[in-house]
Order: sequence, then C-alpha cells, then structure tokens
Amino acid sequence: MAASPSTARVINDRLALQFLQDEGPLTAGQLKAMTGLSRPTVADLVDRLQVSGLVRIVGEAGAQRRGPNARLYGIVADRAHLAALDIRTQGVSLVVADLLGATLAEASLPIGDDTATESAVERAAALLERTVRDAGATRLHSVGVGVPGLIDPATGELRTVRGLPAWHRRLVAALQERLSARVVLENETNLAAVAEQRAGAARDRDTFVFVWLGHGVGAGVFLDGRLRRGAAGGAGEIGFLPVPGTGGLPSAVECGGGFHTLVGAEGIRRLAAEHGLPVPGGDGPGAAAAMASVVAGVVASGGGGAAGFLDELAQRISLGAAAVTAVLDPGCVVLGGELGLAGGAALAERVESRLAGLTPMATQVRPGELGGSAVLRGALLIARDHAQDDLFGPGAA
Repeated sequence: MAASPSTARVINDRLALQFLQDEGPLTAGQLKAMTGLSRPTVADLVDRLQVSGLVRIVGEAGAQRRGPNARLYGIVADRAHLAALDIRTQGVSLVVADLLGATLAEASLPIGDDTATESAVERAAALLERTVRDAGATRLHSVGVGVPGLIDPATGELRTVRGLPAWHRRLVAALQERLSARVVLENETNLAAVAEQRAGAARDRDTFVFVWLGHGVGAGVFLDGRLRRGAAGGAGEIGFLPVPGTGGLPSAVECGGGFHTLVGAEGIRRLAAEHGLPVPGGDGPGAAAAMASVVAGVVASGGGGAAGFLDELAQRISLGAAAVTAVLDPGCVVLGGELGLAGGAALAERVESRLAGLTPMATQVRPGELGGSAVLRGALLIARDHAQDDLFGPGAA
C-alpha cells in the first residue's frame, strides 16, 4: 500500500535530515542526488524544514554559482541541547553539546568514598546544572547517563546492584526530578559499545561484541546493527561466566569464581606479580588504572622478559571470548576499558591467535579506539538519538 502524502513527507524530511546530519551542510542539488527525490519535492522539503526551524541557510557552495541550488543548508545546531554523564564509583564526568554533538562545555567531579550520599548527589546535580548554564544551553532536551549497573529494559530504571555507592541511584532520581529534559539511562559498557560502533573500532560492523576490561569485566552485544540488552538487562554480564582456571564458581550474587576472577583488575594484578612485574597495591576502581599502566609499560617495552605475562593474559581473555563466540558468532570482538586500551594491538593480536585455536568460527579481535572517552561519547550519542527522534520524527516538521 502506497504511503499517504503526509507520511511520504515525513519520510522524505527525515531522510534529508539524516544526510545533513551525516554529511554536513548540503545544497538542494546534493540533497536531490542523495535522496533520489525530484527537484520540486526537494524544494518543498527544504522550505518545510526552514519554516520548522530545523534547517537554515549556512552559506553557498561556491563563488562561481548563484541561485537556490548554490545555497548550503545545514541543521540548526542550537535547536536543542544535549548533556551526557559518565557516573563512576569515584566521581562524575559530563559534557554539554548542541544537536549536532559539538561540545559546548565539559566538567568533572571526584567523589570520595567518605562523601555522604546527599552531599554527593547535590554536588553532582549542581555541577550539571552549572555546566549547562555556563554553556548557554537554554534548550536542554535530552541527558544520556552511563551507569555501572543493570538497566531494567521494561522500566528504564537502574536496578539495585550490590557494591555500587548509594549516591548512584539517588543521583539518577534527582536528575529526573530537577531537570525538565528527558533523562535516559544506559549501562556504561553498552554505551562504550555504541560509541565504538558509531565512531570507533567497529564502524564497519553491525554484529560484534565489545569486551570491557577494567576494574570488572562486561560486554556490549551488537547483533544485526542493534544493541541487545537481554530480558532482564543483563546481556553481556560475562564476569559471571564459569571458566576454567578460577578455582571456583560464580554465584547469583557474586562473580568471584567466574571470568571476572581471571581478567578483572585484581586478577591481572596477581598474574603480573606471578611474572615478577612491579605491581601497585590496593584494590577498588583505582586498581584498574594502576594495572593499565603496568600493561601499557609491558607493551611499550615490546614484551621482552614480560612477554609471558602478555601471552597468559591473552589466553585468559580468549577463554571468555571463546564462550561468547560459541553462542553468538559475532565475527569481531573489540577490547576496551582501561586494560583493553593499555594492551592495544599487541594484546588484541595475541587474543585473536589464541581464540583461533578455541573456536572454528573466524573471529577478528580489535583494540578499541576511543579509550576512556567511550562511555561519555556513547551517552551523548543516545541523548542525540532521542532528541532527533522527537525533533525529526512525525510531526516535527
């Protein structure tokens, strides 16, 4: 059945806006070539989008041409503003951007373990409000929030997770109460996977698994171009995978004895000590950054006498990757998080070699490209998606 004229207009407008989003300012002639629409149809949609305030003339295609086709049309970037937050155990990082994703302001706030819950919530919420105000973002539409916990796919709410600070959950509620903008929550590993798929190591893949290696371990699963969260929001909780070499089994409330024991920061610290490497003391989230420095140092030295450490670390990672590959056959595994970034191509190549001996499915292993910025980048992308769905969707023009 043919689309109604109004439906066809919405589809055409959204298609043109997507090209303007992806390619930047375009002439009417370029939009005609890209969309395959007729010249009168493109002229009508450009007029509609200008009247709606979504598009404006931003320049001309060249000095040698004049007339309507030489005008460059671009999305009105300040039609809506966005914010993204990366909530970690030890603090908050945030960014404020326009509708095209251009950064207007950034800020961060360390929050110590001894900070009272109400004080942590107030300081973090006030930081966001102040940064939005200082950026001149008067049209805050959507806020993407990355959290180290599970998001209930039915309600979109952060589920109670053992071991996370109380201020995490309270901050999310405070933001929803204090802001008129839409607040969208997502697991931090899933957001890093979104960022790597849109702008990082998996740009050419619509099916892949992103493995986060940091204080803990997790995975973001992309199948056929879609992020898969699972029935309870727990898809990718590979820290709970039972694997050989841990001396135990995980439980419903504790991932110790699972894959986490082998490749979490503490497990890698013990492995480094076994290989005679100087290792920092202490546990907790800070241990991941400290161990990332150790791994980066080994890689920078070319392995040398510590090559055995990298080999065994790769073998450990390949056990979890093999389990994921046997179930999903993703064709590509991207290693991210602090430790994945530190290992880089040297670690990824070792994991790929060992994985090839554990599974018959050909699987590339790539280092992530976005490092520590991946979660914020992903949070900003989902905030932009929600804003554009509202502004560019049915009725927007």
